[in-house]
Amino acid sequence: MFNLSTAIVLPKSLSTFPRSSFSGFQIRHTCPLPISVPAKMTRSFSGNSLPSVVMMAKREEEMKEIRGMSTEQINEEVVDLKGELFMLRLQKSARNEFKSSEFRRMRKRIARMLTVKREREIDEGINKRLSRKFDRQWKKSIVVRPPPSLKKMQEEEAAAEAEKSA
Repeated sequence: MFNLSTAIVLPKSLSTFPRSSFSGFQIRHTCPLPISVPAKMTRSFSGNSLPSVVMMAKREEEMKEIRGMSTEQINEEVVDLKGELFMLRLQKSARNEFKSSEFRRMRKRIARMLTVKREREIDEGINKRLSRKFDRQWKKSIVVRPPPSLKKMQEEEAAAEAEKSA
């Protein structure tokens, strides 16, 4: 009869693997010789970091633009962006083509707008509890309307039908 306990053989590399000596503090081994790291492995902040600097500038520019808006404009923009986000979700569920990066971009833009809105409330001295109350009232007062992308699509379809009938 074949016995499984005698048939399992571990390779020497696994069987001689040292156990951890961690007992509440970490022992660091130091190397007596200095190690030089090749230049390709280190990050250069002069030449290669330019795109991240540009991205930061775009964000700062967007924040300036948002801070220049009135609170009512911010509320309107948030409603529009949430509608756009809903349309993207519908496109995804219908397996239509869409840019998946738009989800993150829209969510981030909504978050930035709501952050600016909350900063203004803090400046006015509105506490968190009262702010939540205002948010609930604002959400109840929202009139559901189609997002701008849907309006644009409907206008294009109407123009196409007008050309066919003419």
